[in-house]
Amino acid sequence: MWLTDAQKIGVALTTFGTLFMFLGVMLFFDAALLALGNMLFLSGLTLIIGPQKTFYFFARKQKLRGTACFIGGILLVFMKYAFIGMIVEIFGFLNLFGDFFPVVVTFLRQLPFIGNLLSLPYIRPIVDRIAGSRTSAV
Repeated sequence: MWLTDAQKIGVALTTFGTLFMFLGVMLFFDAALLALGNMLFLSGLTLIIGPQKTFYFFARKQKLRGTACFIGGILLVFMKYAFIGMIVEIFGFLNLFGDFFPVVVTFLRQLPFIGNLLSLPYIRPIVDRIAGSRTSAV
């Protein structure tokens, strides 16, 4: 699967947005870094999947609570309430993107080093719970 130039830029913007949000949290919830990370993340996501699909993703009926919390958290970060804004934003993020966690965990389990790490006896049940994996009693 080949990416267009706009999608490549979107991946870079999303990566930088995640990096800036991580740095903002590590630097005691620096509102400027968190706001910049939010803007980069959203613009990168829009470039990756396109504006129309982005709108439809955030406007789906079953995702409205997640969308409201995610956008509300971003607005709280913009208004310099960084800690509360990040908590609300994380709640919205989990509601929006929680369906993708099983796919991400399945992908990570196929990677050479990370797959072995995620299959360790004490880590596997935690990862299965996060991913929503079902285990049979048989």
